[in-house]
Amino acid sequence: MRVRSWIILCVQYLECCKLNAVILSVLLAILALAQTGSPAEAVALEKRGKLEEAVKVWRTVIKQNPQNAPALASMGVLLSRLQKFDEAAVAYRKALALNPKLPGIQLNLGLAEFKQGRFKSAIPPFTAAMAADPQNEQARVLLGFSCYGAEQYGQAVKYLEPAAKLEPTNIQLHQVLAQSCLWAKNHACAENEFRLILRQDPNSAAAHIFMGQALDGLGRTEAALSEFEEAARIAPSEPNLHFGLGFLHLKLSQYEQAESEFGVELSLYPDNAQALAYLGDIKLKENRPEEAIPLLRKAIQLKSDLRIAQVYLGRALTDLKQYPEATAALQHAVRLDPSEADAHYQLGRVYRALGDTAASQKEFDKVRQLRRKADEDLARKMSASPPALPE
Repeated sequence: MRVRSWIILCVQYLECCKLNAVILSVLLAILALAQTGSPAEAVALEKRGKLEEAVKVWRTVIKQNPQNAPALASMGVLLSRLQKFDEAAVAYRKALALNPKLPGIQLNLGLAEFKQGRFKSAIPPFTAAMAADPQNEQARVLLGFSCYGAEQYGQAVKYLEPAAKLEPTNIQLHQVLAQSCLWAKNHACAENEFRLILRQDPNSAAAHIFMGQALDGLGRTEAALSEFEEAARIAPSEPNLHFGLGFLHLKLSQYEQAESEFGVELSLYPDNAQALAYLGDIKLKENRPEEAIPLLRKAIQLKSDLRIAQVYLGRALTDLKQYPEATAALQHAVRLDPSEADAHYQLGRVYRALGDTAASQKEFDKVRQLRRKADEDLARKMSASPPALPE
């Protein structure tokens, strides 16, 4: 840098003095060389921790030779270290376009995308990294995490399960695998993983809750209830915990206990629309539609797209012969998900009560045409999406 400054001063002096043009041109050439970056200079700056300056030198090198794939890849590494993942990904993609066989670049590109939360974009480079080196466990785990983040849970299980077997004490890895199994509805796998987690941390309320969800998915509702009760002992104020307890009691037709648990949930979290909706369902089961309606209206006010609340409201209004409002609620439920049979069935009831035989028959025909779905599992009742990836 001192040489460069000295040359610039000399040039300025010679220009002012109008001196020998040959000397001036030589100095200008030296200045050009002094200003030209080199890979060696970039590496030296990096070793000294001057990453920003090193990036500038790499940009100079690339400007002189845009086809220099290793320079682009090296700049990408520095940009990633500077947390500039978007710029790093651009550099890696340019390098790959020039030389797809550069070692390590697919893994680095995947990491740059992953760090930005762009999980779908991270999947192809991690897949390529695994294809190039099938023994690369880092690529395998990151590919599994990316599939989880991209909500491709079956694929996440495929990659995480063999990796988890190699690392039985890696709780973070087993947690993501367990969640992937749960959301892929592979409940046996989820149960095994949550048991492993609970052996290492028996006082994890979250693990007991997830174990309960897995057991519920296996149809073992009473065992699931025991897990939720253990979670309530450990962390009685955990959000959604008492909703889960209420839902399990409801499945077991234990209406009094279910009503009590939904009430506890609402005392802790008054905005839990699902707890209100299922309280309304209990009132309907007890033939008290007039008590169900205010609960269901409040649930819909809190969450207008809560389909089940619209269905229950339509049913309650039908029982009270308030057919126009019942029709509106049920039609809204159908718009939210036309593949669910329950709203069509209730609409059929309304049309039949109104004497519209053709419309009623049409709805009942739809009910027969639609494949009856299995009851939605508790995991999806308690959350619209699985937990985020651990930091």
